[in-house]
Amino acid sequence: MKHRFMGWLVIGLTAIAMAGTGALAQERSDWPGSVKIGTASQGGTYFIYGAGWGNRVQEQLGVNTTAEVTGGPAQNLVLVHSGELQFGMTTMGPARDAWDGKLEMAPGLETRNVRAMFPMYMTPFQVVALQRSGIDSISDLRGKRVGVGPRGGTASVYWPRFFQDLGVNVRLQYGGASDLAGQLQDGLIDAFAFAAGVPISAFSQLEAQQSVNIFSFTDAELDVVTANNPVSPVVIPGGTYRSVPGDQTTVAMWNYAIAHKDMPESLVQRIMEVVLDDNERMVRIHRSATETLPENYTTNSFMWFHPGAVCYLQAKGFEVDERLIPPEMAGCH
Repeated sequence: MKHRFMGWLVIGLTAIAMAGTGALAQERSDWPGSVKIGTASQGGTYFIYGAGWGNRVQEQLGVNTTAEVTGGPAQNLVLVHSGELQFGMTTMGPARDAWDGKLEMAPGLETRNVRAMFPMYMTPFQVVALQRSGIDSISDLRGKRVGVGPRGGTASVYWPRFFQDLGVNVRLQYGGASDLAGQLQDGLIDAFAFAAGVPISAFSQLEAQQSVNIFSFTDAELDVVTANNPVSPVVIPGGTYRSVPGDQTTVAMWNYAIAHKDMPESLVQRIMEVVLDDNERMVRIHRSATETLPENYTTNSFMWFHPGAVCYLQAKGFEVDERLIPPEMAGCH
């Protein structure tokens, strides 16, 4: 009798396991074997952060991921919209422009094939210059050669707008974060104005090799910039950089991970779980991920969420504004 019971138990457990395997296989039946994630230039936060969550997806879900070096947030929107990339990361300022067809690099193109996934972190805007240059304020940049990141990136779009708002004429230089940091060291540019999750790795590497000034806006400049641009004040805690012991106030924009609308709902929901359910692991990838929390989904006010993201958020008890639910969504499975 005991042997018969054990036999039925083994058969039962095997059936359950096979059912689970079958359900898992069915869920994955429409998943791509590999995906590409649009990041930005090497040396910037996007590349580190994007490669990090991509590796987590590959480890946890078995989908091969590649972090693609791109021009940054604006180009990622265009590449994901066109289907050349399956996933990407963007800043909500360029995303709003792209959503409305007002993106400088693709005028008239409304990137409505793009869907929001998870909130990443706020991108503060900061400037670094070598200490020996004597440059330690925005007004000091008049007439100087200033690097603003790669064309199409958040920094290259918004720093020129900030300079114009403040009446500060500069000579703009474009390039990747690592490249511009090297140009600053070599004296080819006078300052590097960037935007990325803090600490910005290129800035940290610079201050490890040179005495630098890292600065942002005065209170009066903050008032002008926030009045004219989709940014909010943010305080960068003292000690974030070795050379900045005190708190520093600047402006920032939120960043989001994005997906093409045709990515499978179940895959995106599993990606949301991988990234958002283990924040400690994400913070080990980059400190900026302390803000990679599901409750920060409310910082998206215009872009449709991917159905998989909606299902994840609803399962966690969050209410998604009906204006942000995509037209193709038929309900969670």
